[in-house]
Amino acid sequence: MFALTNKVAIVTGASSGIGRATAVLFAEQGAKVVAAARRQVELDRLVSEISEAGGEAVALAGDVSDEAYAEALVDLAVQRFGGLDIAFNNAGIVGEMAPVANLSLQAWRDTLEVNLTGAFLGAKCQVPAMIERGGGSLIFTCTFVGHTVGMPGMTAYAASKAGLIGLTQVLAAEYGPKNVRVNALLPGGTDTPAASFKTPESRSFVEGLHALKRVATPEEIARSALYLASDASSFTTGAALLADGGISINRV
Repeated sequence: MFALTNKVAIVTGASSGIGRATAVLFAEQGAKVVAAARRQVELDRLVSEISEAGGEAVALAGDVSDEAYAEALVDLAVQRFGGLDIAFNNAGIVGEMAPVANLSLQAWRDTLEVNLTGAFLGAKCQVPAMIERGGGSLIFTCTFVGHTVGMPGMTAYAASKAGLIGLTQVLAAEYGPKNVRVNALLPGGTDTPAASFKTPESRSFVEGLHALKRVATPEEIARSALYLASDASSFTTGAALLADGGISINRV
């Protein structure tokens, strides 16, 4: 049910954290992976790890907000592996954190450019390739911030990620008749290099916000991405799937 045998998947933000864990898991489940991120050295290590475990992967470094890069990733998937079935558009940044009155216009633009425009460009290039294969699964990494919870200082981040949910819903409606499913994955606090907790005290505070009183491992969120990528979610589209450890409902 969760197998990705003979599927081809693009994973962005694959050099660390959720993206890396998802690329490894997809490969373990039989997918051929195109790994994308800014850092070539880290991508090369990922490809080596997947290859040593018997999987297939290739990497291409670049900026997801560059349309030529989005096109190149799809071209690589088609040329190397024959097509595209899955895209996990996971790359993102927190960006500058400040009250809105103190947030620079450039910081606002930078955050939206990576998180929202980057996802749009990915989808623009990925969907036609999926249609060529008879359908596929498109996944965006969103967040509970700006969806169920407002957190001070995260204006640009919340707006960019909330925009992805709107993008998800429209694309699901547009391309459902072509058998392309589109879903948003909303993790809670996750133990990644980009996490906002840098001290034991800040980590304890973040853990306490969750009903489960802990943060996720990247591998836990990767398993939710696998569900959305696989046939296990064959009738799921246009959804905003919370994998947030109960942070959205916790009040104590």
